[in-house]
Amino acid sequence: MNKTIAHNIEILKETDNFEVSITPLHEHDGVMTYEISLNSETAFRPQPITIKWKIPAINIKGVWKPTTDFAKRIMDDWELTHMESRISLDAPVISLFGHDDQNVITFACSDTINAKELNALYREEDNHIYCHITFFTERHHTISSYSAQLRIDQHPKHFSTALKEVSQWWSSFENMTPTHVPDLAKVPVYSTWYQFHQKLDTTKLVSECKLAASLGYELIILDDGWQTNDENRGYDYTGDWFPERIPNMAQFVEEIHQTGMKLALWYSVPFCGKKSKAYQKFKGKFLTEEHRWAPVLDPRYPEVRSYLISLYVNALKDWNIDGFKLDFIDEFKVYPETVLNRDNGRDYSSVNEAVDRLMTDVINSLHEIKPDVVIEFRQKYTGPAMRKYGNMFRAFDCPGDSAMNRVRITDIKMLCGETVVHSDMFTYHPDEPVELKALQLVNALFGVPQLSILLENASEEELAMIYFYTHYWKKNTSIFLDGDFEPCKPLANYPILKSTKGTTTIIGVYDDHIIDIKNPTDNIDIINGKLKNQVVISSEENHGAYHCTIYDCTGKKIKESNIMLLIGVVQIQVPACGLIRLKKSKTS
Repeated sequence: MNKTIAHNIEILKETDNFEVSITPLHEHDGVMTYEISLNSETAFRPQPITIKWKIPAINIKGVWKPTTDFAKRIMDDWELTHMESRISLDAPVISLFGHDDQNVITFACSDTINAKELNALYREEDNHIYCHITFFTERHHTISSYSAQLRIDQHPKHFSTALKEVSQWWSSFENMTPTHVPDLAKVPVYSTWYQFHQKLDTTKLVSECKLAASLGYELIILDDGWQTNDENRGYDYTGDWFPERIPNMAQFVEEIHQTGMKLALWYSVPFCGKKSKAYQKFKGKFLTEEHRWAPVLDPRYPEVRSYLISLYVNALKDWNIDGFKLDFIDEFKVYPETVLNRDNGRDYSSVNEAVDRLMTDVINSLHEIKPDVVIEFRQKYTGPAMRKYGNMFRAFDCPGDSAMNRVRITDIKMLCGETVVHSDMFTYHPDEPVELKALQLVNALFGVPQLSILLENASEEELAMIYFYTHYWKKNTSIFLDGDFEPCKPLANYPILKSTKGTTTIIGVYDDHIIDIKNPTDNIDIINGKLKNQVVISSEENHGAYHCTIYDCTGKKIKESNIMLLIGVVQIQVPACGLIRLKKSKTS
């Protein structure tokens, strides 16, 4: 094992077939950027290379990674499971935060395409955190050189600010420019999945869209089932994408448009089921045929890419749809049987580079037809590279789990910049009280809400709740999506979320935590995202008089009064999942 030291960064490599160097590029405000280079006089197949450094474990409460959900604890160096990142999986960034939510260290890599592993681990022998990035953890094709940048930020700031700056850094690279985000990506969505699954009924769907439109929803995602009469929730029939269940798709889309809704179609991009005609057509052009769901198409074949692109282009042209839910992009990867060369008609050796080419050609082809087409991607393929092709990033499936939905929305939101984060579709048992149903929606408000509820069976009270909070969200879209976003207490699953824009701040409180008011705006809305009927506000300064209006979760006004925000605490009574609206009094 060869070891060298460059600026306290240790390089570990398994072979001397190539040289590795680390060169400082620049330093500013506690942020250091390095250039990592691999070079050889002859072509070589790279083996894993690790760069490693340590910091004292001082004021470290937890470790943030893009999709660890509730698991943001500190890991020890004898735990051998590391975070993986590649073009369609997560993002190469880790942030360590302190007990005050401040950034301790945030490090990221500019190469968001190729596979790598990252971690930050506690070593008990010396009470240090050892950070590392290991390159070429996936079998790789032959290369002669490689370069990437490493960004290390140890500036004291809120950890979410450090992550936001990493996102901006990624976007600054010419090959990482995010795609256009149309207005349609920012509207509430009705999804068919949790209520219909594959049993789609067009008559009922048109009726549901009329109800959804009346509640403020503007886009329906027609999920799995439109392309097949099979209802086994498998993928044996994927690949042909003929609308077997809805043979007159153009007419159906027009009927949906007449309700005031737009429509996006679901596709499982890599899967080519063995009962499809496409499976016979592309026999021998799969990354694997041993996937548990269906054979995975190999995007390194130009004819495979052309076929997939033609499916989406023709759907956009022939059926006049408005967008796509492109699913399972993360299944494009190197499998044990995947051969990494350009033989047999492949024009790429690298699977990751071929995915980049495929998705680039997809979005460019669709933009030529409809510039405002929407493309939804689902966690975990919501990293910086995917912003080049998708404009809607949805939290991974968590039906009925309001807390997980909130956490996943927040985790995506800190890295996705102007790309719009969507909630997973909120759903619930029909017999739950309306306050419990409201928990699902209010936990989704800091992203774009998606619902999957059978509205024809909803009670008047339930519909009033959905209407109230959906329209509240629409009136405050720019604050929720574009405001200065601050998630609090990541290790406690973000019990307080704040977003501020101009003279308005919206605060969501989702557990029994005290809300600290600092530098208050003239308008403060507090969403009581819990079942306890009170919210406690604390202040270290006198902020004067506010007019206070209380609403329940259906939008019914409960009470109006004047309150003083002075040094100390104020307890406000508010119904479960209700809303507090504070407006600065002109006489204060």
